[in-house]
Amino acid sequence: SLHDALPISDEQEAEAKDEEEVAQTEDSEDFSYEGLNILMAEDNEMNAEIAVGILEMRGAQVDVAANGREAVEKFASNPPGHYDLILMDIQMPEMNGYEAARTIRSLSREDGRTIPILAMTADAFVEDIESAKAAGMNGHLSKPVDFELLGREIRKYLNRS
Repeated sequence: SLHDALPISDEQEAEAKDEEEVAQTEDSEDFSYEGLNILMAEDNEMNAEIAVGILEMRGAQVDVAANGREAVEKFASNPPGHYDLILMDIQMPEMNGYEAARTIRSLSREDGRTIPILAMTADAFVEDIESAKAAGMNGHLSKPVDFELLGREIRKYLNRS
């Protein structure tokens, strides 16, 4: 084929692949959350309502916990594999998001160690991102949440196209 005949460096090929991937992920409008079961820890009712509305409009089931302790209880009281993803606010009463993530990670069940946990916080400083990772979280989204970015993150962790 013509492609094989053209001299192309590995770098150029990698760049082309990256651009292809970006082009594929940019149509997150097409991305469906159908069948996704999300646990969202968010103490601000209005933030929770907006996020739930957007996620449910795209087909997800969302279970809201008002604080970290409640998120841990909901996660632990459901069977393994019940939730596909956790969206975790950081600053919450009773138990913050870092503590909740650490607690979920330490539960003696497989999905506690493997479930993707994404931090959602108004604090987007490097140390906040590092604290989220140190607490066992997979990613970090700054508030207000960019739902297109959220779609990309979900796809990344759940291997959905």
